[in-house]
Amino acid sequence: MLTEFRRYPITYTLILANSIIYIFMMLLSGNVIDIDIQTSVDMGALYAPYMILDNQWWRLITSIFLHGGMTHLLMNMFSLYLIGRGAENYFSKSAYLSLYLFAGFLGSFASLFMHDDSVGLGASGAIFGLFGALAGFFLAYKEQIEEHSKAFMKQFAMIIGINIIIGLAIPEVDVSAHVGGLVIGFIGGFILSKKPRYIWIYSLIMLALMFISSRVLISQYYSFLV
Repeated sequence: MLTEFRRYPITYTLILANSIIYIFMMLLSGNVIDIDIQTSVDMGALYAPYMILDNQWWRLITSIFLHGGMTHLLMNMFSLYLIGRGAENYFSKSAYLSLYLFAGFLGSFASLFMHDDSVGLGASGAIFGLFGALAGFFLAYKEQIEEHSKAFMKQFAMIIGINIIIGLAIPEVDVSAHVGGLVIGFIGGFILSKKPRYIWIYSLIMLALMFISSRVLISQYYSFLV
């Protein structure tokens, strides 16, 4: 197990962090299976009124480490276990973290644009970002690893299709965060696969995109209040 942790330190650290935070949520809510909305909001879930009116933008960070129930946590952590290790094989540690966090942040913005009056939480956007990054990697090197690239793209299309069906069937699933994270991860994965040294340029562009998104979100929110 120690060897496995040393090989994939970021993936296992993220799984551990999410799991520990869920234990705190569980203790505060008094429920192992489902976390009540108030506890989620108190611990930092996405909630546009607090973020915009009280400048609580730190919720973009905390929300991607929170989960609404045991099933939500287990599904996301199993996905992270499968996808994260693959991403950690192909990207540097700094690239991995950048892809994960920016996909999570901008996936959260996508969720806020679509659901500015609801509570949002979960690592799904960030995890889909890693999946998108792997797609970007295989596309960038499709000529060198053609066989593996084709196999991955088939799996990629299948998982996207399943996700769309689940999203349409279960209203609680926030497809917008998934799609937002996926797109950001794909773009980042393709760029950083071709030009790893561009990580700082990529990060600056993502920060600028976050700033622009926050301004647009504020404008959109106040337009509804008028």
